[in-house]
Amino acid sequence: MKYFKWIFPVITILIVCIGCRQKAEPLLDDKEILHQNQDQLTQVIIYDVFTPPVASRIYVYSSLASYEAIRFSKEGAVSIAEKLKGFGKMPQPEKGKEYNYTLAATKAFFTVVRNVRVFSVDSLKSYEESVFNNFKENLDDSIYQRSVALGDTIGKVILARAKSDGYLISRGKAKHLGSNEPGKWRPTPPDYMDGVEWCWNTMKPMALDSASQFMPPRPPLFSTDTNSVFFKQVKEVYSINKNLTEEQKLIARYWDDNPFVMEHSGHLMFANKKITPGGHWMGIAAIAAKQTNADPVKIAQTYALTAIALYDAFISCWDEKYRSNFIRPVTVINENIEQTWTPFLQTPPFPEYTSGHSTITRSAATVLTQLYGEHFAFQDTSDLRYIGLQRHFDSFVQAADEASISRVYGGIHYRISVDEGANAGRKVGELIIRKLGL
Repeated sequence: MKYFKWIFPVITILIVCIGCRQKAEPLLDDKEILHQNQDQLTQVIIYDVFTPPVASRIYVYSSLASYEAIRFSKEGAVSIAEKLKGFGKMPQPEKGKEYNYTLAATKAFFTVVRNVRVFSVDSLKSYEESVFNNFKENLDDSIYQRSVALGDTIGKVILARAKSDGYLISRGKAKHLGSNEPGKWRPTPPDYMDGVEWCWNTMKPMALDSASQFMPPRPPLFSTDTNSVFFKQVKEVYSINKNLTEEQKLIARYWDDNPFVMEHSGHLMFANKKITPGGHWMGIAAIAAKQTNADPVKIAQTYALTAIALYDAFISCWDEKYRSNFIRPVTVINENIEQTWTPFLQTPPFPEYTSGHSTITRSAATVLTQLYGEHFAFQDTSDLRYIGLQRHFDSFVQAADEASISRVYGGIHYRISVDEGANAGRKVGELIIRKLGL
């Protein structure tokens, strides 16, 4: 009898404990899942040190896949991909069948991420498993399987376009080593790297009719005459950098977004990884969506449209960079003004005209303004975890303007290059708005 007196309470406790262990965790919030998916991707892009143009390609295909799956959760939400160049008809869910479209969007997103040349994809494995397991524990098996199948199918349709966009061909091109002709770009200190993504203009755009659709005016004629238009641009960069205020230094550092800066200390070299310029603006897109408590479809739309703006702007800008193949300030200043001068920021390894930051940030800002309004004030915390800085802006365009002028403060661009880059970026963004009927 003593045995029975204590065995039943023990069994009861064991049953309760087993029940507790088997109880599923609550289904994750749809909005938070979409934001986490993007954030996880950004972490991998930083770790793998993709060039800014390549990072924009990863963002655009994955974001489009996510949107094309989740849009079915909102009546009237139309396809974005079908209005872009090179995409066919998007897969549709079966009528009368139940789906979890956030799960479908997550599956579509990672189907693309795993197949667009992300190297450290295994680092996403534990995150993916936790998300999918959470869905599996909370959904009927038929709904789970059906949703995963839809997302996988959408992801593969998106990938079909990616396989023929020119990226794989571009990987086999010869290096761009610059030119010794007067006024032409050549590798810059401290590492004298060859030109990055010199044939990015051969990539298939999303909305642009061609890479050269918004070709900017020709850069000033190169001259070492101190009274020439060109040399006045050079002297302005030199003078600003010699007299930088603390605020200008802060702005330059804040918008640097150089994904792989080589730091030099004596004989030692070490890499300092940062968010890409595109990643910074995908972060701003997240802030806008969170601040307005956007629904899941609006969140996915925000990411997709921002990524399209970035991707096409990179194609447009890189088309001009390697057409004009223009010389960087550091080269001119070292040879004609001060041999030991170094810019405040490390000069990135590609030609000067036009400014990439100016082009892509204004394109993204134009699209985000269309989505959230002209006077959208926000605290930009996109870079907080990477460089410990944050800034307040009263509009997306104000942020883009600051990013643009930061390149002059950094000593890596002439004023005309940031102005013309911003002008081209605005045109790219406006084209996207028109083509997509926003």
